[in-house]
Amino acid sequence: MIHQTAVIDKSAVIEDAVEIGPYSVIGPETIIKSGTKIHGQSVIEYSEVGANCEIFNFSSIGKRPQDLKYQGEKTKVIIGDGTTIRESVTLNRGTAAAGQTVLGKNCLIMACAHIAHDCIIGNNVIIGYSTGIAGHVEIDDSAILSSGIGVHQFCKIGKSAIIGAGSMVNMDIIPYVTAHGDRVVLAGLNLIGLKRKKVKLSEIEDIKDAYRILFMSKLTLEDALVKLKDSPSQYVKDMILFIENSQRGVARPKQG
Repeated sequence: MIHQTAVIDKSAVIEDAVEIGPYSVIGPETIIKSGTKIHGQSVIEYSEVGANCEIFNFSSIGKRPQDLKYQGEKTKVIIGDGTTIRESVTLNRGTAAAGQTVLGKNCLIMACAHIAHDCIIGNNVIIGYSTGIAGHVEIDDSAILSSGIGVHQFCKIGKSAIIGAGSMVNMDIIPYVTAHGDRVVLAGLNLIGLKRKKVKLSEIEDIKDAYRILFMSKLTLEDALVKLKDSPSQYVKDMILFIENSQRGVARPKQG
């Protein structure tokens, strides 16, 4: 059902079984897929919203990026199926750098969060209340960011990592860890998250061993990576590959 007060651009494509609440605006070049519910007074433009999503009141999706280099180039937002976006979230479309901002499937973006231009957010990600994600950030599957976090542009956060409330993330966060602080430091492994994902105890032990070698031995990071390179564990391989591809450098545990 589309409320009679909603404004729908003539170029928008609205599939069957979509609900659009009062005073919402669906702007140019927007696709809303089947089963999605848009609550009242939301604004969506230049976006592709997947099936069975729910977008709550006062959200702003696909507006122009807050980047002074943006010159009006045609870009967009892509939102995966089953994602929930709560009240007053802002999600900006991309710039010429990447062309799109991507939010994966089955994510939960809590109220007043901001996701800037050219971000790539994986599946099953949770972003907490009033957390701000700067441009060009990459967040991998099943990561959890608590409330009031700031993430510096171009940072990467690995899969199943969890970041504590109020943290300032200015370096990359490897997969499967917990991290917190200003500036953020590692605080161990996300063991609860790994167990919830039903990771085998033997694999968790491999991850623990890798963490100790990387951050608690007297080896340099480079030597630790060499020592771990032949590990058969896919989880350890994920950690190694993430570190090797890091551009900003990875956060480490607090020293002393």
